Amino acid sequence: MFGLEPWQFVAALGITAFAGFVKGALGFAMPMIMMSAFGSIMPATVALAAMILPTLITNVQQSFRDGRGAALRSIRKFRLHIAMVALFICVSAGFVTLLPQWLMYGLLGLPITAFALWQLSGRPLVLHLHHRRRAEALSGVIGGLYGGISGIWGPPLIVYLLSIGTEKREQVRVQGVVFLIGAVVLTVAHLVSGLLNLQTLPLSVLLCLPAMAGMQAGFALQDRLDVGQFRRWTLVLLILTGLNLVRRAFELWSLS
Repeated sequence: MFGLEPWQFVAALGITAFAGFVKGALGFAMPMIMMSAFGSIMPATVALAAMILPTLITNVQQSFRDGRGAALRSIRKFRLHIAMVALFICVSAGFVTLLPQWLMYGLLGLPITAFALWQLSGRPLVLHLHHRRRAEALSGVIGGLYGGISGIWGPPLIVYLLSIGTEKREQVRVQGVVFLIGAVVLTVAHLVSGLLNLQTLPLSVLLCLPAMAGMQAGFALQDRLDVGQFRRWTLVLLILTGLNLVRRAFELWSLS
């Protein structure tokens, strides 16, 4: 079934629904959860292809939950980050089969974990106003480079938004808008690269269903979290994600 064993297919459905729930609650982590879990049960290229369309569809849900006007305001406000993500996803997409997967996972997981642990320790990183444009551009470049290779471009943006103290509702909306634009670029890039093809596309389409269902359940939880809870759970999830990426890097390195 879609090139997978029955147990792999059932596991993929459950993983996708859970990833959608977490994304609905906190506004991110779907690609990270799907890639880290899928990477343990299927080839990395199939895993990346499978998560592309669910990511695209759920980001539409997230971006326009507060209406089109709010989404357009977020695009204008964070246009520099968006431009860098889009540009560098295109730059790095062609290298998906060339770079060692263990290196990519490790270079992403270590700094994410360090940042989140630092924030939870009570010593928040706050960017001064005159540094924000440079930080916004740099986070977009880093996100785009990782996005084209791994389908994961969210952590640099989340680090940036937490660092400038973005309000909860706006943070979730901005994440959705930026992720949506990146998801469109990623989808087009991998249609061109051939990663999304007649073999991998049907699986990616089918996984949109549990992803959307999970998102709706997650939205209900998000509305009940206060600002402190939302920030704390965001940091906890960043730590877990970062550690899992580091674990995966060591696992792949040991097999290389």
